[in-house]
Amino acid sequence: MFQKIIDQVSRFLVGGLFIFSGLIKLNDPVGTQIKMEEYFEVFTQDFSSLFHYFIPWSLEIGVAMIVLELALGVAILIYWRMNLTTWTLLLLMVFFTFLTGYSAILEKVTDCGCFGDAIKLTPWESFVKDLILMVFVLHLFWHRNKYKPVLRTREGYAVVIATVVVSLYLGIYAINHLPFIDFRAYKVGNNIPAQMKPTEQPVIEYIFTKDGKEVKSTQYLMEGGYQYVSSRVLNEDKIKPKITDYAVSSPSGEDKTDYTFQGNRLLVVMVDVRKTSSERIAAIRELIQQLEGKVDCFVLTASSAEAMEEFRHQHQLAVPYYYADATVLKTIIRSNPGIALWKDGTVLGNWHYNDTPSSSEVLELTTKK
Repeated sequence: MFQKIIDQVSRFLVGGLFIFSGLIKLNDPVGTQIKMEEYFEVFTQDFSSLFHYFIPWSLEIGVAMIVLELALGVAILIYWRMNLTTWTLLLLMVFFTFLTGYSAILEKVTDCGCFGDAIKLTPWESFVKDLILMVFVLHLFWHRNKYKPVLRTREGYAVVIATVVVSLYLGIYAINHLPFIDFRAYKVGNNIPAQMKPTEQPVIEYIFTKDGKEVKSTQYLMEGGYQYVSSRVLNEDKIKPKITDYAVSSPSGEDKTDYTFQGNRLLVVMVDVRKTSSERIAAIRELIQQLEGKVDCFVLTASSAEAMEEFRHQHQLAVPYYYADATVLKTIIRSNPGIALWKDGTVLGNWHYNDTPSSSEVLELTTKK
């Protein structure tokens, strides 16, 4: 009886968690790409320069990992080819546990990206999560030959293949548009200046001793014979702003951060103009021309002045440009180029370059209360 309970707990916990994790990342494959690039850069420095060659393939590798994660989750739930499935699962878990352990111990990557932007885990939380999950994976692996498939062979293959095909389709769609669900601080409806402020002031708990007894208080007790021992912040998770690194400057070095929060602003985000897709530049240029005098438009980039000037001249993009950190720009929108519409710092719209809005659509959003 106990054995059956452990079997089912392992099956649904491992399968369900892999599917949940895969779906979260499938929602935002570009976010997974950014995380893969971060890992490859660290490995290039710490292990071998060979990892540098993986960086251009980060998106493809990330999508393959996501699809594999989903397929394994489904395969575990239906006990499909458990010898192959559990071997693959065990190898993948060893790899994941190494990554999270390496990040936690050496503090190389501060967020493993296990659950994308939906659930943020510290490196140590990710590592402990993988260690606990490994126990259930090892149980499935050890008893792999005793599990009977839930579906017949042909049906099992159909379910797993369908999972792979649907996952690939949804992943490619998210890459060519934007995440289905936006978990980032720059999502539509958020006010950026508000996201740059802490939601609460620190609440500090002080620990004192008096007459040999421990006393806790949110007030610093100055009198009455209390001896200070230590203190801690009770709401540490709420005193840090969700956005800490948004800053914009002009080519001359002038701070333009507040300017981006004033009135209607159309941001054309081009992280690196050398990698910017030029497919829809004509449509973006036309949009900017139609909005002239109605909405202030500008480019946000992390490119050099020389590269930006060359790009503007090549595509006749008569619009001012300002600088921001590349990581921030990738967080603002998962598209290069991407378009964002802000009104007094509140995000009214985000668009992939494949979904460039019309001027009437932009103007309609700016007039809504």
